[in-house]
Amino acid sequence: MVAQRYRTASTLYPYSRSEDQDGSVQRHPVVVVGGGPVGLGFALDLGQRGTPVLVLDDHEGPGLGSKAICFAKRTLDIAHRLGAGVSMVDKGVVWNVGKVFYRDGKLFEFNLLPEDGHRHPAFINLQQPYFEEYLFAAIKRAKADGAPIEIRGGNRLTGLDAQDDHVRLDIDTPDGPYSIEADWLIACDGVRSPVRDLMGLSFDGRVFEDNFLIADVKMKAPFPTERWFWFEPPFAEAQSALLHKQPDGIWRIDFQLGWDIDREAELDPARIRTRIDAMLSSQTGDVPAYELDWTSIYTFQCRRMSSFRHGPVFFAGDSAHQVSPFGARGANSGIQDAENLAWKLHMVLEGQADQSLLETYSAERGCAADENILNSSRATDFMTPKSDTSKVFRNAVLDLARDHVFARQLVNSGRLSVPCTYDDFPSFGEDTLNGPEQTRPGASCTDAPVDDGFLLDQLNANFVLLSISGDAPEASDLSGNLFKSLHVATPSPELAARYLGDAHQAVYLIRPDQHIVARWSSFDAAAVARALRNALGKD
Repeated sequence: MVAQRYRTASTLYPYSRSEDQDGSVQRHPVVVVGGGPVGLGFALDLGQRGTPVLVLDDHEGPGLGSKAICFAKRTLDIAHRLGAGVSMVDKGVVWNVGKVFYRDGKLFEFNLLPEDGHRHPAFINLQQPYFEEYLFAAIKRAKADGAPIEIRGGNRLTGLDAQDDHVRLDIDTPDGPYSIEADWLIACDGVRSPVRDLMGLSFDGRVFEDNFLIADVKMKAPFPTERWFWFEPPFAEAQSALLHKQPDGIWRIDFQLGWDIDREAELDPARIRTRIDAMLSSQTGDVPAYELDWTSIYTFQCRRMSSFRHGPVFFAGDSAHQVSPFGARGANSGIQDAENLAWKLHMVLEGQADQSLLETYSAERGCAADENILNSSRATDFMTPKSDTSKVFRNAVLDLARDHVFARQLVNSGRLSVPCTYDDFPSFGEDTLNGPEQTRPGASCTDAPVDDGFLLDQLNANFVLLSISGDAPEASDLSGNLFKSLHVATPSPELAARYLGDAHQAVYLIRPDQHIVARWSSFDAAAVARALRNALGKD
């Protein structure tokens, strides 16, 4: 990626000399490399559970530029549990509606969350540095409450030696080098992951022959808070274009430029302004005053590691997998990586599960990465046909989509991020309810109103046995301190529709990451115990 930046980053955790630099090599239970959203989110999740965690970041706060801007409902649900969700929604630009255009006309529009009864919208637009700031603020609050989280800014990883049961890390600082050891190392250090490179691990996949120009523009404009996407826009020499509103009067504009371009010439501010002027004048009749806030050129890439675990080292987020940004699958998927791993590692460290549970991380999140790569690849192939025949088909679909609903299902301008459902994994099991598809085993819980707020607020850091209608089960003897029992005697219409369907009552077993393990039409102590063993990798 080539980028030009027009503002400075903020400093949240300035370099400060640590005690580890003054004595013998110290061992830490968990070390995270990388202070982006995935690293901070993982550290916050793990620290709130009581497990000590150290974050090393070569910077001292958020990076430059907007970077990721689209955060999906599932990410907001996770951030809310961690203590950062309210700030994100308050600052972010909320949107549910998108519109797709072809040349000079609108094809159709869609609503990603047409139903009521959710705390969070389908998406917000928010610059990534804000997300990092809100996570850091939540970490400060958690530390004040006793969470054992430490962040060291200005600490750059320079060497790594991974053994079977620990990792030795060599770190450079403004005061010189030092070394530490970690029982477990979590690499959240991005696409150019130093951890991955130091371990000599591959990052394989597909690079698409296309380039995209990002321009974050500060201006006052009359456009609604919707996602607008053009195929073959009439206002620019580009194969596609995208317009999104962000906070602080910033608008994200993307232009698809093609493969054989002069990157330096395309990043010339005068040339960028020519493109933007043409877009704005075509939509408003004039060109409002604006400033270039951040610009970049990137290439679509869909790649992943073959395994996200290598002994005591785990990879999460962009260090493990990379997808094209159309569809908002990068940061959203990375946050789900962090949530998937945090509770499992905590339970292993607490002796509540053995290390076989950790193997499910790579399997489950690898499946999610494959799903994201498949959807991103399909979107990219539709947006950038690779042959004359493919382009004829694509344009025929677009022509039909003006008047025919069936063709709109074939239009792909970036299928937007949804959480992965872990179908057919052994950790998920019984379904004697045969209820709604959206809450089947393997799916993440869908929110719904309950008497004192929303359902997801009632799901804590442990497993939850949720019973709806009927009698509350006596489950205390099954689980020790692993379970929380939650009974909803009179479900709201939304909860009943999403969790009961046509059934009169239901019992759900839900993991700490709010994925549904199993569900039944009535309480069965033996079945619940069996499902819990499966979820912990013990069967």
